[in-house]
Amino acid sequence: MAKIIKLDDKSVEFLEKIMELSGEAITLCDQCGTCSAGCPFVVEMDLNPSEIMRNVMLGQQDVMESKTMWICASCFTCTVRCPRMLDVSKVSEALRQVKLREAIDFINMDEISEEEAKKLPSIALVGAFRKFTR
Repeated sequence: MAKIIKLDDKSVEFLEKIMELSGEAITLCDQCGTCSAGCPFVVEMDLNPSEIMRNVMLGQQDVMESKTMWICASCFTCTVRCPRMLDVSKVSEALRQVKLREAIDFINMDEISEEEAKKLPSIALVGAFRKFTR
């Protein structure tokens, strides 16, 4: 029986974030598998490139735990062969950026001591508050 996947707001937000960072229209991927067939590193990957594209398309954030994005060498074999002219290596790079930013994507303003707050420029606090709070 087919599994029904419903996109919630977080899934759509994740997809849009990856599309914005990569500059690729990920939803145009038709899952032909050409990117995976041509990838010289696919044997080392836990998810092949077309699976990465599908998971991102569906907003499945567990793709962030895959080692595939780290193995991608950005050799552009997938890009050259893609009939939709999508750059899968840019998607891998976007996933790497999001993963690396996880450590700094949140600032708890309550954890900044009064002493630190006095030393920091007010524009830095306001900017951080606007950008990094949830």
